[in-house]
Amino acid sequence: MFHHSSKLQYQVRVDTPDPIFAKHLQQAIGGIEGEIRVAMQYFFQAMGARGDAKYRDMLMMTATEELSHIEFLGHAVALNLEGAPVSVQEKAAQDPVVNAILGGTNPRHILSSGLSAMPVNANGVPFDMSHVYATGNLGADMMANATAEAGGRVLASRLYNMTDDAGMKDMLSFLIARDTMHQQQWLAVIEELGGMEAQLPIPNSTPQEHEATEHSYYFLNTSLDEPTPEGRWTKGKSLDGRSEFSIKEKPEPQGQKPDLGKARPGTGTQVEQQK
Repeated sequence: MFHHSSKLQYQVRVDTPDPIFAKHLQQAIGGIEGEIRVAMQYFFQAMGARGDAKYRDMLMMTATEELSHIEFLGHAVALNLEGAPVSVQEKAAQDPVVNAILGGTNPRHILSSGLSAMPVNANGVPFDMSHVYATGNLGADMMANATAEAGGRVLASRLYNMTDDAGMKDMLSFLIARDTMHQQQWLAVIEELGGMEAQLPIPNSTPQEHEATEHSYYFLNTSLDEPTPEGRWTKGKSLDGRSEFSIKEKPEPQGQKPDLGKARPGTGTQVEQQK
């Protein structure tokens, strides 16, 4: 069961409406870095959570917060579209800000939504849920969530730099701050569960005899003309504490040359493929 307050989570103010920026803000709603994505990701992770109930509760509460972000971003889009005309005959069309919509900034903000936000990205492509990651594995989901929040914070920072509107900068500064917290909380779960060493490899429940461990910790240099880019991943203790990193230079293929043989009759191939 969910409850809704009529008040937004954070104040939204637009000093100078900007339909171009309204289009950019759509990415924060329906883009792969946006709020629809993380809200649905955390919801489905919560619904599939097993184990300590506090992690389900945390996921559900954060998913609900992300819905509030969709709401106030949607309001910001609408405020940035204020004053746009519905026909070229209106006097408002002579205003350069308003004319930007009529000039094709995002015609669907007039044609499809009546000067309001839509569940689409900045190119007008609807969010299709293909970037919602919910594996049922707590470690994998926390890593995916930290990555999602990192992408969201990058986007919010770019949007912040794209506007001079004080109201929009204030709203985006709030989103940047919440992205910071959410990054921290997902990584804090990893730490609470014993840190990277305890959680890696994911899933840590896979029996070691199921893994060809002789191949688990070497870096492959697959380049014909570049040296190995040495770093933390090429030497020293592995992050799970199980082994040492190493390098395999110019590795020899261990598999066979693929050959499927003759085609079967009835598969729609040419007769010559069946001989």
